[in-house]
Amino acid sequence: MQITETRRWRFKGPEMEGPIARWYARVRGSQSQLDAYRKQAFQLTAELRDGARVLEVAPGPGYLAIEMARPGRLQVTGLDISRTFVEIAAENARNVGVSVEFRQGDVAQMPFETDSFDLIACQAAFKNFTLPHRALAEMHRVLRAGGTAVIQDMSKDATHA
Repeated sequence: MQITETRRWRFKGPEMEGPIARWYARVRGSQSQLDAYRKQAFQLTAELRDGARVLEVAPGPGYLAIEMARPGRLQVTGLDISRTFVEIAAENARNVGVSVEFRQGDVAQMPFETDSFDLIACQAAFKNFTLPHRALAEMHRVLRAGGTAVIQDMSKDATHA
């Protein structure tokens, strides 16, 4: 598949690292936010078979991935470009006793085999991808036939991919 990226119309800043990532993790980790992640995780995974493989792209502090993994019946992976977020997410999962594999990597060049995941979720991050067409192509590549990809982004900027 030939993919051509056009110059993005707005500046894309560097990934969240260090103090910015830690601040974001605190803000998104309120009890009301965690309750919302729990509800969303249930909605996303209720129909999946036991042992299904789930990928959250750009999970940040990992709260949604952790909630998807909490029942213990799914294999959940999170891929984020930010080293700090990968560290925070892994610590958050350890703190609640949940098994999630958090990896550092680029959504435009994912380190996964083709047809690896039954569900891919990407929440409030797509607008930040510098190569959105490649990101979509990679999500499609690693999604199993018949799988589901859910991309949620409330910013109108996300439509300029």
